[in-house]
Amino acid sequence: MTLWNGSFPFYPGANARFPFDTTWAVIISVFLSLLATFIIILPGIRGRGRLFLFLRVIMGLFVGAVVLTIQFTRDWETGWVTANTSYKSFSRALVNVNVGLHIGLAGVNVTLVGNPVNQVNETIDYNEHFAWSFNADYDHSYGEGLEKGLPNPILYVAEKFSRHSPCSVHRQYRIAGHYASLTLWMAFCTWLVSILLFSMLILLYGGYMLLLTAMLMLFSLLFFFTARNTPKCPIRFGPASLETDYGGSFWLTLVTGLLCLILGLGVIILNSMQPEKLKLVFNLDKRRGEEKVWAKSYLPAEPSPSMQDMLMVSRDDLCEVTATQL
Repeated sequence: MTLWNGSFPFYPGANARFPFDTTWAVIISVFLSLLATFIIILPGIRGRGRLFLFLRVIMGLFVGAVVLTIQFTRDWETGWVTANTSYKSFSRALVNVNVGLHIGLAGVNVTLVGNPVNQVNETIDYNEHFAWSFNADYDHSYGEGLEKGLPNPILYVAEKFSRHSPCSVHRQYRIAGHYASLTLWMAFCTWLVSILLFSMLILLYGGYMLLLTAMLMLFSLLFFFTARNTPKCPIRFGPASLETDYGGSFWLTLVTGLLCLILGLGVIILNSMQPEKLKLVFNLDKRRGEEKVWAKSYLPAEPSPSMQDMLMVSRDDLCEVTATQL
């Protein structure tokens, strides 16, 4: 039975793509608020230390925002293909669509966009997420997609990553995503510790923690790299094939990890070879000079030699002083 020129009544309306992820928006808003607050108080800082402080804050906020945001991104591995394929079951109608595959640490996103968007009397604009995190069941999400009657291209791609698929990639991606997420949370903790140590001017150990942050981020890439290089089943839509490659989150994590590695090694090397330059970056000389001036202004004045001679009195010359009670 069909309704409205071949559109099946048991198919719901299209689940249109949301323009952005609300989790990213919250994280970015928090870090931008911290940056705006710092920029407001920046003019109150005097001297050339203002520039070094501004650079340190920018680097710190950038690393923290990246480490926290990539936990929730869904573009560690991405791929697109344009194909002519069937749209729904029990229908011979073919549509020209762009099919996108986006693999994250917590699941898979399958995107379906029509060329043009309005075809077969419908708006073809889908973005479906199938999670495999610890508190989610991928096969259950896939079963819900079958019950909703999602378009065939989405179900075809999602089936490749199911637990019972002959491709056998579900376990590799799921375990790799869990370990990569764990190492990134550890990297976020070490980043917080490094910020605390730098604010306390314990520079050497702050450099060590920044170096540890870089190593944890690079280890997370290694976990995902092992899953990505496992043999996969081909995802074909007629003559077209959906190929994937490393996405923006993977490269952003790599760049940020290398940046932390360079900064951590720089702090450690400068601390051992040229500590004066490191003190200049963190304004240590100026602060210590201010402390010396502050302490010196409150020290008692040293007595002059003449005063010392006057104070040196023999014990015999001392006179007794009697106190009378009032």
